[in-house]
Amino acid sequence: MLKIGDKAPDFKVENQNGEMVSSESLKGHSYVLFFYPKASTPGCTAEACNLRDAKTVLQEKGFKVLGVSADSVKRQFNFWTKQNLNYDLLADEQKEIIEAYGVWGPKKFMGKEYEGINRSTFLVGSDGLIQAVIQKVKTKDHANQILELIES
Repeated sequence: MLKIGDKAPDFKVENQNGEMVSSESLKGHSYVLFFYPKASTPGCTAEACNLRDAKTVLQEKGFKVLGVSADSVKRQFNFWTKQNLNYDLLADEQKEIIEAYGVWGPKKFMGKEYEGINRSTFLVGSDGLIQAVIQKVKTKDHANQILELIES
């Protein structure tokens, strides 16, 4: 997994509308890149809606918000529409960004082990460097976790 001070990996994938979003298009902007396991699941919905509700505050602090999962463009669009999200969801079906950020790995759920996305968030500065990493995401209070890091 990437750490503070590392250069954020380059990427180019489709958002929920099938439009290309790239790290190149984000140059000069600070952004929150949050990785979530699966669209429309309870924890992911709580996290996405918490960030939706705090988007204005995060923007005022200079940060764009982007969500990433391995879901298809269609699934991302359905999630985005149903939850009335106000930021892009990136459809990383090939796991290009997921693997570059090191968030794919072993997980446990109800005694079963499997491979999947480990919920994580990265704050990337306008210089393209990782400013902070959150691995213990509080889905219902994630925006406050991010704001505490930004303001510290």
